[in-house]
Amino acid sequence: MKFFLDTANLDELKKGLALGIIDGVTTNPSLIAKEGNPIKEQIRRICEIVDGPVSAEVVSTSGDEMIVEGRDLAKIHKNVVVKVPLTRDGIRACATLSKEGTRVNVTLCFSSAQAILAAKAGAYFVSPFVGRIDDIGWDGSELIQDIVGIYDNYGFGTQVLAASLRTSIHVIQAARAGSHCGTMPFKVLDMMFNHPLTDKGLAQFLSDYAKAFQEAPADR
Repeated sequence: MKFFLDTANLDELKKGLALGIIDGVTTNPSLIAKEGNPIKEQIRRICEIVDGPVSAEVVSTSGDEMIVEGRDLAKIHKNVVVKVPLTRDGIRACATLSKEGTRVNVTLCFSSAQAILAAKAGAYFVSPFVGRIDDIGWDGSELIQDIVGIYDNYGFGTQVLAASLRTSIHVIQAARAGSHCGTMPFKVLDMMFNHPLTDKGLAQFLSDYAKAFQEAPADR
């Protein structure tokens, strides 16, 4: 399972990349807005430090405008994956851009039917929103499992990129369901390290080591 960071903050990205386990980045207009820079400028900065797919989302809503904007975003850097919403216009834009050789991430996916449309349009990624689906009383991990199964049935090349992963449990569930990728905020990635028995075990090891050497004779 590939790990992506869902952020546009360069400091968070550098912390995540330093761990050596980050495969790419997803952004959206809300995340870019928090950084105070124009989309193209911030995406360029991210691509300069991330060696992997970087999703850059269009802000247009009509298909023709998405296509033009998508082409423009794709020119920023070879790592850019153009991100479009799962709407009729978004799917049309995805089909056009994909045929031109541009990688597309179709976002805001909430059903298997929508995921089939994204795959038919040639999407490189489809992004089902696990957390938001859980919010309305459905099972986000079950949706991931369904989409993965459908894609396997027909040999679709679209990768499932589980999004809206808010806890380490969400990450585990997405991995168990067979998601190819998972994107998460840095704080969720950081949560995955935490376990009280790890802390307790390390403290015991260090205590035993220190005790053994403190009690050992200085000279023999």
